[in-house]
Amino acid sequence: MKDNNSKVNSRREFIKKMTAASLAASATSIPLASFLSSCSSEVQKSAATADSVILLWMAGGMAHTETFDPKAYAPFKKGLETNRVLSTFPKHPTVVDGLEFSEGLQSIGNVMDKGAIIRSYKAADLGHILHTRHQFHWHTCYEPPQSVQAPHIGAWIAKELGPANPVIPPFISMGQRFTMGEAEELKAFHTAGFLGSEYGPFLIPDPSEGLDSVRPPQGMSLKRFEARYKLYKELANKSEVMEQASDYQRESLMRSMEQSFRLLNSPEAKVFDLSQEPKEKYDTYNTSRFGLGCLLAKRLVENGGRFISVSTEYEPFLGWDTHANGHTRAKQMKALIDRPVAQLIKDLDESGHLDRTLVILASEFSRDAIMEGRPGEEVKDQASRQPDKIEHIRHYGMHRHFTDGGSILMWGGGVKKGLVYGKTADERPCVSIENKVVIDQVHQSIYHALGIDSQTHYEIEGRPFYTTPDGKGQPILDLFGKEIKSSKENVA
Repeated sequence: MKDNNSKVNSRREFIKKMTAASLAASATSIPLASFLSSCSSEVQKSAATADSVILLWMAGGMAHTETFDPKAYAPFKKGLETNRVLSTFPKHPTVVDGLEFSEGLQSIGNVMDKGAIIRSYKAADLGHILHTRHQFHWHTCYEPPQSVQAPHIGAWIAKELGPANPVIPPFISMGQRFTMGEAEELKAFHTAGFLGSEYGPFLIPDPSEGLDSVRPPQGMSLKRFEARYKLYKELANKSEVMEQASDYQRESLMRSMEQSFRLLNSPEAKVFDLSQEPKEKYDTYNTSRFGLGCLLAKRLVENGGRFISVSTEYEPFLGWDTHANGHTRAKQMKALIDRPVAQLIKDLDESGHLDRTLVILASEFSRDAIMEGRPGEEVKDQASRQPDKIEHIRHYGMHRHFTDGGSILMWGGGVKKGLVYGKTADERPCVSIENKVVIDQVHQSIYHALGIDSQTHYEIEGRPFYTTPDGKGQPILDLFGKEIKSSKENVA
């Protein structure tokens, strides 16, 4: 009986592994009548300053005034008036003259001479200020819902540039599980959409178990795994999804399975083995699953990774989703990201990979203790109202959704060193007041660094679909070039 159960579990493990290794193809539906034709030959690729991208995703709404754009500090005390609270942490100088970060981010501050900060990001007005709705918009550049499946930015990059290493998946997403609230909404943008399954994300929910994602289930020999893989392909080819799909989508799904199997059977699989890192280096990154995701991202870039996303993970009312205990949670989250993000930048710089790797740190929107949404506009209030006076530490912090200001950090990939771009007001509402940046500019700046033309598009169901809506996104050219700001040697 035990042996039979073991075989059943082994089969289940195999199916689970091959489903994940098929780049999440089963997480999204395939259009019934899609016809995809490339128009990429009509555009010319510009000179690239980057070959790879690492996106460090602060899921849940990271308050800019509590992190990378601190305002006047109001220490906690009972009876403190809520409207006086702009930042709940004191400011600390960074390595760049005149640039200050919130307390708890000193390590990241010490690598800002290698990167730039955008302090004027404005999230879109999408009606209700919903996390997964805004995350969809940030990752695809398209407002939901769409009549066709909009590809994730990582899928566009995988499609246009292909793998840098033929064995390493060109789009890898780490840290986000799909087993909690809003799972289907999260799956909606973790996809290659109409571009085809082969360009979708290779999902690694837990980076500490990355090696398990790229090897046969425990107790299964390679020969047995190969036999089951052949059977799996036959079953997949006869499935209802494949029968309804276009020739392009069928071929794309088969190619994605072949790519995944090639990785599972390749020496490159050792890249996913974090135990090969020196203990001291491993411990520096080991603050959380996110920290280990940064370590794995480093290893992937050094071995031909193209686009890697590492998320702090979105789960309602956890992580950066600080509707309660805002100050306490922000302190915890900063402790999770500060050391590994800084170490990632240092390691890439020391190995010579930072010059050609664009590293981005961003979040879907910001937060404020009082404002909900955009100042002066009616939006549905989705957070409990703050009391006029703070009597408990749980009310001390940034709780409400705020879309008129936000910070994005960038390093490497041709980005100017020591640049501070944009500005928000020092008084509430802390809105963007100089060099306002919107999402299509962010996307096109990334494509610009990679040499992907702004007019790149495909015809899907009879209409052109661009990397940014209508191909109107323009890169922020001021982000790129030589160092423009002197920096200090070090900040304690």
